[in-house]
Amino acid sequence: MKTKEEVGIKGYAGYVPRYRITPKEIGDVWGKDGESMGKGLRIESKSVPSPDEDVVTISTQSAKWAMQRADVDSQDIEAIYVGSESHPYAVKPTATIVAASLAASPDLTAADYEFACKAGTAAFQTCMGMVASGMIDNGIAIGADTSQGAPGDALEYSAAAGGAAYIIGSDDLLAKFRHTCSYTTDTPDFWRREGEKYPQHGGRFTGKPAYFKHVTNCTNKLLDETGREPEDYDYAVFHQPNGKFPMKAAKRMGFSKEQIEPGLLVPKIGNTYSGAVPLGLAATLDHAEPGDEILVTSYGSGAGSDSFDIEVTENIVKIDDENVPRIEEIIADNEFISYSVYAKYREKISEGGA
Repeated sequence: MKTKEEVGIKGYAGYVPRYRITPKEIGDVWGKDGESMGKGLRIESKSVPSPDEDVVTISTQSAKWAMQRADVDSQDIEAIYVGSESHPYAVKPTATIVAASLAASPDLTAADYEFACKAGTAAFQTCMGMVASGMIDNGIAIGADTSQGAPGDALEYSAAAGGAAYIIGSDDLLAKFRHTCSYTTDTPDFWRREGEKYPQHGGRFTGKPAYFKHVTNCTNKLLDETGREPEDYDYAVFHQPNGKFPMKAAKRMGFSKEQIEPGLLVPKIGNTYSGAVPLGLAATLDHAEPGDEILVTSYGSGAGSDSFDIEVTENIVKIDDENVPRIEEIIADNEFISYSVYAKYREKISEGGA
């Protein structure tokens, strides 16, 4: 999928709730060795949303900062797409609430996306296509989640919260999308039916044939279509359900630890699902310089991956770092909580029973 016109990122920003909980704290409650679990997943802590935080608030704050960086007025936004698997409403769009919160014009198109953890990059591709076709000048693509993990389940050690927003357009670009492609199959390794509070997962199938098959096939497809090699890129960002999967995938495909470290956030904040790759890319752009080249591959259970070839422009040096915090600054602002507070915030215990 080659873009007919120059399309890219005009502004970006992310948000991560400040509360954290450690794997040890979770394991101690269930009589398990949470510290070993954390080391196995390569997760030191995960982010926890406060009771008044959800996908709407995360998306809105990220979008406000992204528009500030892009110097784009809310009235000039013509599309808003929010990718998440934890939308506050089963029937009522998140995107319209975000649009109202941004004071955007009603003369826009808006929708919610769901594709497990790659819904955010699906929103990227939609905005890219609309800008390239001339349908819109500016669109917002968001990936955000307040992910769920059943009490005592392996997911509880990693399921976290956070997200990032991107202003997609064709002028004053901080970075250009040079190429994108996707790889999709029906691989049911992770699912949650309507009405169920917590998802189920296929255990050992989550890595292979799910994650690794899609991430490697999609990345290799991008490399084949662009005629490039892993060493041609300064940075690479892969979906990060834990700290070991992206490292293993990168090594298998020929990418170095140094290429992926700037965007590898999961050890500090856990798996933010639809927010994972958008946040990882944002952290990478925070470190990038003009001319840097970035490869990005998302992954969503169900299952599929989207890959992007991105080139950073000279405008990256002009971004607003004074009034819009960098991702590392947001992550550093944290407060650790107990399991009892975590359970209260995540409504794992309700009045009258669990």
